[in-house]
Amino acid sequence: MSKRTVSPQIARSWLLVPASHPESFAIAQASEADAVIIDLEDAVAAKDKDQARRDTVDWLTTGHRAWVRINDAASEYWSEDCAALKQCEGLEGVMLAKSEGSSHLDDTADRLPDGTRILALVETARGMQNVERIAAAPSTFRIAFGTGDFKRDTAVGEDPIALAYARSQLVIASRAARLPAPIDGPTLNIAHLPTGTALAKEMGMSGKLCLTHEHAGIINAGLSPSDADVSWAHGFIDAFEKSGGKITDGSDLPRLARAQKIVQQAADFGIEAEAAEVSHSGY
Repeated sequence: MSKRTVSPQIARSWLLVPASHPESFAIAQASEADAVIIDLEDAVAAKDKDQARRDTVDWLTTGHRAWVRINDAASEYWSEDCAALKQCEGLEGVMLAKSEGSSHLDDTADRLPDGTRILALVETARGMQNVERIAAAPSTFRIAFGTGDFKRDTAVGEDPIALAYARSQLVIASRAARLPAPIDGPTLNIAHLPTGTALAKEMGMSGKLCLTHEHAGIINAGLSPSDADVSWAHGFIDAFEKSGGKITDGSDLPRLARAQKIVQQAADFGIEAEAAEVSHSGY
């Protein structure tokens, strides 16, 4: 069975692969990850940047496709990253590290081919403070949360409540700017991954970064509608249609919109479920 292609607008699992380990590119590409990001930034030591960049360009000019995380706009490597990727026909888009303002996105877009999609990685207090402007920048495709660097920059702890405000800021800014829902940071311990993924979904995020291909399937499952959700959605729509679209109270239209969204997600992700027998007022 061939791997299902999922649009980056709704991609759930975003797998970061060190650019200094080109032997891992094919493994990542064959994994369950919805999207692969070759990482030229934190995953690569300064002395290895040049070779990692060459290996990345080689991969993207020999029939392969991937996203690339480039170094931040204030770094000495950013300009070289942009120049190297400009001619790569396999470039899906870039993730811009440490996005701290709309000018970082605009300047990066100016150095890449027209229409290049840019994921704005927000991972500092300054970036969070400017998240509305980042979301509104014309070149921003989607926002991702760099939780590790954000915790380092702000000294917040590991408790989910410590990052709740930041996650909500990203979700609200994305929605206000009509962007897809944001991508959460990685959960490093696989034992905590189901809980971390459920938290991201509860906060309104629809994607999650990961650092190993073994995490992709868990993320995909956690950020997809469950079989019960899909069954309810089909059942609700069927019941609503059989009633002739009769509205019984103010909750019907919001629930209809939710049901329609779930059905669309199920189609996008290849999920099938039997329609449940539900009343018009069910669930």
